[in-house]
Amino acid sequence: MEMRTPIALITGSLGSGKTTLLQQVLQTPGPRLAILMNEFGEIAIDSKIIQGQNVDIVELAGGCVCCSLTGEFEAAVNEIIDRVHPELILVEATGVAESDALVYEVEDRLPNIRLQAVICIVDAYAAIKYPQVGYAARRQLAAADVLLINKIDLVAPEEIETVVAQVRKYNTTAAIVRTARCAVPLDSVLNPPLSRRIIPEPQPRAEEFESFALTSSRMLNREKFDEFVLSLYNVIFRAKGFVRFSDGKGCLFNYVAGKAELREFETETTQLVFIGPAAGCDRDFIETRFRECEV
Repeated sequence: MEMRTPIALITGSLGSGKTTLLQQVLQTPGPRLAILMNEFGEIAIDSKIIQGQNVDIVELAGGCVCCSLTGEFEAAVNEIIDRVHPELILVEATGVAESDALVYEVEDRLPNIRLQAVICIVDAYAAIKYPQVGYAARRQLAAADVLLINKIDLVAPEEIETVVAQVRKYNTTAAIVRTARCAVPLDSVLNPPLSRRIIPEPQPRAEEFESFALTSSRMLNREKFDEFVLSLYNVIFRAKGFVRFSDGKGCLFNYVAGKAELREFETETTQLVFIGPAAGCDRDFIETRFRECEV
């Protein structure tokens, strides 16, 4: 009997912690991994974060694996198996992916693959701040085997239970794991007790988010950049990338739902991606404020 390669799908809203979970996986001894990353945006930010950790990465940038890049997704998975021979494939889907479409793709069109787990990461902070659950988010929640409630350190204990009740409206059977910075026992998310649902063939749906990228070879003034970040509040939902300040320090920049974070990260240039429901309409304002940060 031919052995099928296991695959785990990591889904979740924009900025929920999917790349953070991947980093946790890579820091723990385990099977030989191959990682397939699909990013929403012109610049592949997330794959650069985990490069150099002895993993093979095939990037699908600029679209959604469950929609415009469906054929390429199949080809990428088959190429990974032929070239890398992994013991486990991890797929980090874009934050606007429809998980049921991914599940259908794997189970119906990839006979050499065994779907091991569908993990949906929920941003507890964003869920409290923006309690409305959109179309793609509902699909992600419903298709999950594991609901990982992340960023619980940013909300009150009673708010965590509010988020749990919220996600249970869309999935009553998935295991729920509460965590900060995706620090969880990996077996609990990669090897959950499965009760596979029968998911009907999905229908195509137009993209609800837009994105654009800004780059600069100049260093940035830190104080002006902090002011720029404040100006993003209620303008853009998600931003990420690399920034280089006038003191020569490089940082990884993450912005989700009004909350920003900078962590030291080596970079030669500034590269930022901005994502939101109407990001294109706000581009001129954001770019003008961004250019004011350049030294």
